[in-house]
Amino acid sequence: MALQAASPFSPALSSNSRIKLHIFHFKTARLPPIAYHRSSPSLFCTSSSNLPSFSGCPKALSTADDGFPEASASADVVCFGEMLIDFVPTVSGLSLSEAPAFKKAPGGAPANVAVGISRLGGSSAFVGKVGEDEFGYMLANILKENSVNNSGLRFDPGARTALAFVTLRSDGEREFMFYRNPSADMLLKEEELDLELIRKAKIFHYGSISLITEPSRSAHVAAAKAAKDSGVLLSYDPNLRLPLWPSADSAREGILSIWDIADIIKISEEEISFLTQGEDPYDDAVVRKLFHPNLKLLLVTEGPDGCRYYSEEFSGRVPGIKVSAVDTTGAGDAFVAGILSQLAADQSLIKDEARLREALKFANVCGALTVTERGAIPALPTRQAVLDALVNVPV
Repeated sequence: MALQAASPFSPALSSNSRIKLHIFHFKTARLPPIAYHRSSPSLFCTSSSNLPSFSGCPKALSTADDGFPEASASADVVCFGEMLIDFVPTVSGLSLSEAPAFKKAPGGAPANVAVGISRLGGSSAFVGKVGEDEFGYMLANILKENSVNNSGLRFDPGARTALAFVTLRSDGEREFMFYRNPSADMLLKEEELDLELIRKAKIFHYGSISLITEPSRSAHVAAAKAAKDSGVLLSYDPNLRLPLWPSADSAREGILSIWDIADIIKISEEEISFLTQGEDPYDDAVVRKLFHPNLKLLLVTEGPDGCRYYSEEFSGRVPGIKVSAVDTTGAGDAFVAGILSQLAADQSLIKDEARLREALKFANVCGALTVTERGAIPALPTRQAVLDALVNVPV
C-alpha cells in the first residue's frame, strides 16, 4: 500500500481526551429501511454487577461464575464496536436547533450491520458495551428482538449509553451532535471480550470509532487479532467521524493503523479524499493506492450512483437505484449488511465477478430502501423487501 500505516496490532495510538459533545455534518450517500422480522431465541447479555430490572428491558441471564454468559452460540458474522441511541427529528430539512421534536431510534454502525444481517436472514452477533441504564437495556432488547446474538454485550455501571442527535438538512447534509463523556462503548476492556464467539465466526466486522481512546482501542486490537489468527475474514468500514478524534492526523493514523489486516474494506468518496489527503476519489489510480497486498475486496459506495469494486483480478461499478430519501442515516451500514450476508453464505463469490456484481446489486438495494424511513435500525430492510425491490432493478 502506498500510504503509511502503523503496525496493525500496535497499541501506539492513544488519546487522553474526554469528549463531551461534537457537532459535524457532511454530504452522505443516498442509500437504506423496512420492518422488523422474525421472533428471536433467548440470547444473553451481562455486566459484572447485580443488574436492576428495567420495565420492558431484559436483564442478564444464565451467567457463569465469572459474571459472563455461559458458552455462546456461534454466529456467522460478529460485529464489534459502538451501539447508541440516535435522536432523529420528526421534521426533515431542519437543523438540530430548529427541529420541533425528535424520534428515538437505536443505532451505531456496527450494531446496524448486525441487525441488518439478521433482517436479511443471516446469522449475526454484536460485541460492545452500553451503559447500565434504561437506554442500554433497551438496546440489548433491540438486538434480542432482531435475533442478534448479544452474548458479547457488556454493561458499564459508571458510564452512560452514548447518544447522538442526527438530522438531514435541506442542503443535503447530515448534522450530528454526540454526547460522550465518556460513553460506555469507549470503556470496553480486553478482558471483557467473548473471544470464543469471535473465533467461531466466518466474518468479523468493525469500524474505527473504537480506536479513538483506551481501553476500547486495546480491546479492538485484541479482538481483531483473535479473529485473524483463527482464519476469520476481517471486514472494515472506517466510518470516519472526524470531530470525535483529537485531530485529522490522529484520525488518519488511527484508521490506517489496522488497514493492512483487513480482507474486505468499504469506504466512501469522502473517506478516500481524507485518507489520500485530497486526491481525486473518482480516479482508479488513487483508489488503488488504498489496496494493500492482502486485501481481497475494496468497495467504494457512491450513494444513489451505486458502488465501485476492486480486487486483484478485476474492478468495476454496479449502478444504484433512485428513491425518495427521508433519512440517509444507516444507508452505508445497510449496504455492508447486504454484501456481508452474501459473503457469509459463500465467500467464493469474491473470485467470481459476475456473482459478485449480483451480490453488490443486492447490497445497493439494501442501502436504497433504508433511506426511505427515519432512523437506522428501524429502517433496515428484510430479505423479502429487498427481493421485491430487485424485481424492478434493470439487469
